[in-house]
Amino acid sequence: MLIGGKREARRAYGLDELALAPGTIAVDPADAQIALEIGPLTFDIPVMASAMDGAVDVGMAITMGRLGGLAVLNGEGLQTRYETPEEIISQIVAEPMESVIPLIQKLYREPVKEELIARRVREIKEGGGVACLSFTPLGVKYVAVAVEAGADAIVIQSSATTSKFQSSKGSDFDLSEICSKCPVPVIIGNCCTYDGALTIMEAGAAAVLVGVGPGAACTTRRVLGLGVPQGTAIADCAAARDDYQAKSGRYVPIIADGGLRTGGDVCKAIACGADGVMMGQPIASTHEAPGRGHHWGMATSSAGLPRGTRIKVGQNASLEQVLYGPATSDNGTMNFIGALKLGMGSCGATTLKEMQQVEILVAPALQTEGKRQQFDQHVGQGK
Repeated sequence: MLIGGKREARRAYGLDELALAPGTIAVDPADAQIALEIGPLTFDIPVMASAMDGAVDVGMAITMGRLGGLAVLNGEGLQTRYETPEEIISQIVAEPMESVIPLIQKLYREPVKEELIARRVREIKEGGGVACLSFTPLGVKYVAVAVEAGADAIVIQSSATTSKFQSSKGSDFDLSEICSKCPVPVIIGNCCTYDGALTIMEAGAAAVLVGVGPGAACTTRRVLGLGVPQGTAIADCAAARDDYQAKSGRYVPIIADGGLRTGGDVCKAIACGADGVMMGQPIASTHEAPGRGHHWGMATSSAGLPRGTRIKVGQNASLEQVLYGPATSDNGTMNFIGALKLGMGSCGATTLKEMQQVEILVAPALQTEGKRQQFDQHVGQGK
């Protein structure tokens, strides 16, 4: 559509604007097949915990692995800067809101220590977990340390990642070279467009993270005006995945990252084309999370332009209850796996690939239609 002059804009849709139509047949939710494969790794559930210091530490990585998912540890976060990160997190949690950003910036000036990267990998492995660490494009120099220590997978992640990165500081790198030389799967993100996803897949990514700006603690959309609503972003990147598979014969799963607050969000993300989801806020709200009911975006610590903030999410349940239930709240924030399986069954889908083919509706009234009492009483969808 034309927005004025010669400038055109394309209409994009967030998950809140979409709805799923029930299928013509119903499938037993117990028969739903929801495993996620990333390279040689297979996970029982298609859920990843976001690499945020308030959400994932060694203990969370171990617990998430036991429950069938994958938790990503921030390889350039507090866990690899401090011997005792719990004390640093306590400072962040206790700091008043008006001064918390400067404090976070100060605490993240402590250098990343290679010996701590290796130690965290070993601790996760010794606890029976899958060791996956995330690094920024400027931090790819640490990848070899993590791999040598036994990491099972690596994530290369920034607000908006491209297949090539150029810098006058001499830190240019080519993702295709990293992927070809790394002996473990390399997950790359984030992107939100067809072309962006396609170039990352062509570089050799084992999986692609999709989402720029939808996360609860992220302020990128306000600071930079950057991002694509998540429904459209997932669908565009899924189209790139399918076209790339047709051309190359290689299937690269895409992971919807950010803005997934409820079971309905997860169902809609899969229907839009995602193979899995990465979540921060729901994981940070569990009793096991290191942030004790708080978490902050990965770019919150930026020295010159923070693109995240600290938010309070509370500690509502155990990780197992958030993933598998039973739900004790009525707003869709517990039993994500139960919701996904029931949603698939109601749409007539047995597999995630079948769920990606169900009918999607543009439904702006989905959140409010017939729900006046819930909003008036602050229950259910009105919370």
